[in-house]
Amino acid sequence: MAHVPDQLYDLPPSGKLVLKVLEVNGEMTQSQIATETRLSKRTVRYALDALRDAGVLRERVYFRDARQSLYSISDSVLTNEPTTMDD
Repeated sequence: MAHVPDQLYDLPPSGKLVLKVLEVNGEMTQSQIATETRLSKRTVRYALDALRDAGVLRERVYFRDARQSLYSISDSVLTNEPTTMDD
């Protein structure tokens, strides 16, 4: 199971929901996220900003419509395993 970075605990509920939807569905546009979560586009935009600030969001151009972006979870979050400390 992946380790949850500390900055994710401070996310608003909408940010945690968007993170979970991206984890389950993979890459999505803001509109797709809004439809899937039933959150307003404004709330999704706020959640995406919070995820970006936390350093866990990857964004790239959506080639079907260059006005939109595709969002996904950063690989570093998906592969971040907890470290063990030797005493």
